[in-house]
Amino acid sequence: MAISLAAVSMPEWQAFSAKDPSGAAHELTRRMQTQLSENQQRAVFAWMQTERELAATFERFAGTLAPLAGVPYALKDVFQVSPLAIKAGSHFPNGILPKKERDGKLPHVLRGVGAVLAAKTNMYEFAYGLTGENPHYGDCEHPHDPSRTSGGSSSGSAVLVAAGIMPFATGTDTGGSIRVPAAFCGLYGLRTSSQHVWIEDAFPLAPSFDAAGWFTGNAQDMYTVHRYLMGATKVERELRGCYMDFEALGVPADKDVAEAVCAAAAVYAPAADKTTAEQLRHGFEHAAETYAVIQSTEAYKVHAAWLDPHREHYSPVVWDRIDRGRHWTTEQLDEAQTRHAALKLMWTNYFLTYDFLILPATPFPALRKNECTQTNRDRLLALNAPASLGGLPVLSIPVTLPSGLTSGLQIIVNSNQSPVIPWALKRP
Repeated sequence: MAISLAAVSMPEWQAFSAKDPSGAAHELTRRMQTQLSENQQRAVFAWMQTERELAATFERFAGTLAPLAGVPYALKDVFQVSPLAIKAGSHFPNGILPKKERDGKLPHVLRGVGAVLAAKTNMYEFAYGLTGENPHYGDCEHPHDPSRTSGGSSSGSAVLVAAGIMPFATGTDTGGSIRVPAAFCGLYGLRTSSQHVWIEDAFPLAPSFDAAGWFTGNAQDMYTVHRYLMGATKVERELRGCYMDFEALGVPADKDVAEAVCAAAAVYAPAADKTTAEQLRHGFEHAAETYAVIQSTEAYKVHAAWLDPHREHYSPVVWDRIDRGRHWTTEQLDEAQTRHAALKLMWTNYFLTYDFLILPATPFPALRKNECTQTNRDRLLALNAPASLGGLPVLSIPVTLPSGLTSGLQIIVNSNQSPVIPWALKRP
């Protein structure tokens, strides 16, 4: 049985691997080893399963009733798979970062539903960035335009799905690390709620905001993963939501992005009324700054034992971002915590009336290297930090631009089991 380059959906992989486990292993290995340049393989892969091991795993699941039996996937290198050491995109020598003797909860669950772990993926160093850059292993390029970034921090995972190498890959999202690469690479993405059980044993960035999640290349595959990992939810009433555009948010955006995102959002919900828009904009006004203070403070606590003794193993940019966390004043910390509490209360009140809120994911398409600036990082955080501060799940929907590049929508909900998620994935 042959499989075409375009046939990378979950059902097609399941059919292929059930009929020919060895052939599926060979094809997947070929894709991983030939569809990316040598430099990009180093940038994307932290580890690859051997063809022989893949064949044995496909064989084990062939003919079983496991719902994702034979679906290959990649795992971001913050999730533990014994006996592999976690690098988290860093240049740390083995033996410094903690190593656990058992698999993490997310890969354990995925194995239970039949998914086949094919690789672990590289990422922005310690997940502290929104681009595909990494000075230690190389930058992850956009698979359809190498002059642009894939977005990050879950860069390797996004590249593998966008390149058609495998249909599904996991990531994490603290301040947009699934939502941004999903938008840049034209993927569907799901950020689950912060502090969910699947993120608890992953290597942390900022534990209050860290969330597990995943990418797929199409809506049906995302629907399938959500159904079997989060549980089926029924829509028993009309769902209410609204949309905030760039102008309402006060965030500048490229004209073609603003127009395309607004048109895409209208499929799901009307624009927010004036009162709701004013309340949301006021609540989101300082979200990026609030997030930066609390996130860096938590990141410093994670890295306190290593930051100075192992400074040479950090890139200067990441070291500086973490180092900020020990220099905020008491007044700055108190102000951030007060604003955080107010924003969480605003979200609670919003969801008393509405089931979801739609925000743009990015104000521009995938960035070129010289565009990966602090200014553009701040613009991304202005859009993505509000949901992170709320600890909320977010479904990312890709939006195609006239240029052929992509941006995306964030559909923000208040529960991992929200009926909005399957409803949105079934919209035309």
